[in-house]
Amino acid sequence: MDWWVYMVECADGSLYTGIARNPEKRVTVHNTGKGARYTRSRLPVKLVYREVTCDRSSALQREAEIKSYSRAAKLALL
Repeated sequence: MDWWVYMVECADGSLYTGIARNPEKRVTVHNTGKGARYTRSRLPVKLVYREVTCDRSSALQREAEIKSYSRAAKLALL
């Protein structure tokens, strides 16, 4: 099963990046308030980007890479 790197836009306009096997389902979890601590106070979130990777390790590496980007670079990626 594939791993995905995903990015959501929070209600305050900030961007959150994470990994999941099913990004759509993970967004649902975020929107119920049971996702990452960062998103809990910034609901609702909207899926704005996703990228498939071949394994969890690759997903974690790509997530770290995207998280190191500036906001402008993240917006350019979208």
